[in-house]
Amino acid sequence: MSGLTLQNIVKQFGQFTAVKNVELTVPHGTFVCLLGPSGCGKTTLMRMVAGLDLPTSGAIQLDGKDITNVPTHKRDLGMVFQSLALFPHLTVGENIAYSLRIRGIGKEEQKKRVDELLSMIHLTGYADRPVAKLSGGQRQRVAIARALAISPKLFLLDEPLSALDAKLREAMQVELRQLQQRLGITTIVVTHDQREAMTMADTVVVMNSGEIRQAAAPVEIYRRPADTFVADFIGMTNLIDFSADSTGANVLGTPVTGLAIPAGLKSGVLSVRPEDVHLTAPGNGAISGTVTFVRDLGGTIETFVEAGGKQVVAVSMPNARPDVTVGQAVGIQLNPADCVVLKS
Repeated sequence: MSGLTLQNIVKQFGQFTAVKNVELTVPHGTFVCLLGPSGCGKTTLMRMVAGLDLPTSGAIQLDGKDITNVPTHKRDLGMVFQSLALFPHLTVGENIAYSLRIRGIGKEEQKKRVDELLSMIHLTGYADRPVAKLSGGQRQRVAIARALAISPKLFLLDEPLSALDAKLREAMQVELRQLQQRLGITTIVVTHDQREAMTMADTVVVMNSGEIRQAAAPVEIYRRPADTFVADFIGMTNLIDFSADSTGANVLGTPVTGLAIPAGLKSGVLSVRPEDVHLTAPGNGAISGTVTFVRDLGGTIETFVEAGGKQVVAVSMPNARPDVTVGQAVGIQLNPADCVVLKS
């Protein structure tokens, strides 16, 4: 089965273009996160996939069938909204069985399916419980079960975990990912939470200003960002200007050997993750800097260094804590393999 394909999707609201020429293929059974800041177009794109909005131009295909103009209720999808939209006057079992009931499924089959889903979401025995008496995490699971009741081809979730506290949200991220892997259902989640996307997705689609800036596996997004927006948006990074000539590259006023600079590129930006910044004694070809701040976060130590008028952050584990103090002169060593060259 082919999964979901978006072909040159454009969405305009009057003169404003919310989604611009989006091309995306989601193979069957994969988990994709649409990630980006507020207003980047991710929810609008999700709504078009769901059939809640129609694209201004372009086509949407699901398993080889054009569904661009197919009504939402005929698209064979399940959806969990940010608000969950559970029916407060119905029990847990009645909420889960709702879509089965309106499709004319018999009561015995409904009960069997509800029991299967309650077992799957670890809420066995909760069928007769009022929704109002559930915790936030339990309501979240019920909303997921209700969306999965009809065994949809496509599972859509719009900011599904944003209302949960941090600890419960992380637990639900793992549960949702494990559930998706067990079912093998094609899943798309809209989120602005980078950790959520990196934790759950096979593919992260980073969006900004209505466009896809990069679509790749989480580790590829993190280690090899496509541009400065992606590098800066995903996690913490140091964006450092460099200049280059026939003799090599100059970074923060210091020649750095071994950097692979594309031919003809005279200047640009290096993306260097803080864990790849190594602090040494001054001299011996290291970039010169001065420690301005040290922050101990328990699990990691952040050291802020001013070098060449730029602030550079180095992150280390507690057992490798650098022996430095504020105001101390230090050297910065960069491994060329850890530096991603981006056009300025």
